[in-house]
Amino acid sequence: MIDTGSLGMIEMDALRLSLKVGLTAAVVGLVPAVVMAWILARLDFFGKSLIDSVIHLPLVLPPVAVGYGLLLLAGPDGVVGSWLSAAFGLNLSLGWLGAVVAATVMAFPLFVRAARQAFEAVDPRLEELASTLGCGRWQVFRRISLPLALPGVVAGMLLAFARAFGEFGATLTLIAVIGGNNRTLPLALRELTQSPDGAEAALRLCLLSVVVALGALLISEWLSRRVRKRMEARS
Repeated sequence: MIDTGSLGMIEMDALRLSLKVGLTAAVVGLVPAVVMAWILARLDFFGKSLIDSVIHLPLVLPPVAVGYGLLLLAGPDGVVGSWLSAAFGLNLSLGWLGAVVAATVMAFPLFVRAARQAFEAVDPRLEELASTLGCGRWQVFRRISLPLALPGVVAGMLLAFARAFGEFGATLTLIAVIGGNNRTLPLALRELTQSPDGAEAALRLCLLSVVVALGALLISEWLSRRVRKRMEARS
């Protein structure tokens, strides 16, 4: 239970931790999301629809179910969790890195979706022209595809940050809040709503979360609009 005598410090600690988790999750998901988005946008192969569906599962599954699956996999007794504990002494269910894992998984579909739309908006004739001029696939990606798709990639990164910043269900299931060290803003908000004197602090945290998430969404929408205009110009 939250000590209502130190609410100001709790609010700031929760805000800092949520920003840290959100930014880390967005950065961790950057490379795999961009790679997967490019693959889905440019390649046709057997099982593509299945992979696309698996990537988007966290959007439709209950967050608690995702968190429970992560707990079975990365918890102390899970395959990954036991290896991390033996090799590095890490217990994801007792540290803020567990919150990052849960947030990354929940935010990853949004990241891939936005980045994929950005790659699909790139005129493939430009890539074909670069190939005929002797550029390899990596050079085409680095010099043509990625620079043109960059606004959509950044939009996806902002969406991932906003989703990770507000992640609750999977995080609560995977990690244990001990001494407030893992108390992200949504977890602190939940505890404050259950405290007799926590109403005002809960309102402040709620407003903080709205401001941060709204700012990220507004910038993301502006960047996404640029991508849509590019797609309309192609059609």
